[in-house]
Amino acid sequence: MPEASHASQLRLHDWGVIRAAGADAASFLHSQLTQDFALLGRDHARLAGFCTAKGRLLATLVGWKQADDEILLALPAETLAATLKRLSMFVLRAKCKLSDASAEFAVYGLLGTPAAEAWTLARDGDAVQIALPGTTRALRVQPLAAPAPAGADITPDAWAGAEAEAGMAWVRGATVEAFVPQMINFEVLGGVSFKKGCYPGQEIVARSQYRGTLKRRLQVFETDAAANVGQEIFHSADPEQPAGVVAGCGSRDGRTVIAAEIKLATLEDGSLHLGQASGAVLTPRTLPYDIPPQD
Repeated sequence: MPEASHASQLRLHDWGVIRAAGADAASFLHSQLTQDFALLGRDHARLAGFCTAKGRLLATLVGWKQADDEILLALPAETLAATLKRLSMFVLRAKCKLSDASAEFAVYGLLGTPAAEAWTLARDGDAVQIALPGTTRALRVQPLAAPAPAGADITPDAWAGAEAEAGMAWVRGATVEAFVPQMINFEVLGGVSFKKGCYPGQEIVARSQYRGTLKRRLQVFETDAAANVGQEIFHSADPEQPAGVVAGCGSRDGRTVIAAEIKLATLEDGSLHLGQASGAVLTPRTLPYDIPPQD
């Protein structure tokens, strides 16, 4: 387990854990989620999405093997109950039992961790530490009774700001079914496998990838005003119709940082505003990763 003594840490009380246990746990999740769980090893986690038949994200999560026949899924708590209920509808005869394991684990966000490839996983008994995109951020999931990781406390707003700054957004209650995975750059961040078999929404997700028709993407902005997930964004040339939506936001260095799903055409000219056409101006920031060009 990488030393976390120099990292800042936050208990993510707004996250929970789903347990998938049984001989078919990996194959069942493989059939339902956007990533490959059939080939999941012990030293990596998987970023994945759970979609509707129309390819819209119901939830985003991180999964890893806790044991040979047990996979844990960490995700924002506000989408957990609905995700657990819907996944359970599809278990049928699979040897897989799904349950809410949130009462057994504590989820922490860490800033300032040693640089590591995204989604690599280190273990310390029943605790895991998962490197997130951005090289020095991590999720740590540990038994509830274990002592908190060493390090200075950070605020929820600072953690959310670091997430937005990294160009990463999780589906929350306000954004359920708002996005096809590519709209929040999910495939760039490692959340979609285009080599695996079918899953709900797979045809729509694949079509968005290969037909070059994607007109909306997640971008990072900053502003002086406070923002909320789900808040609409407007363009100066079209004040009546929203041009995008806030997918994640928080504070960094005294300013609000926003990860927003936005119409790409609105970035060419004019200005973007928070909440309404006369709202606070959004200043674009450079994404910390490259978006592959469309064919």
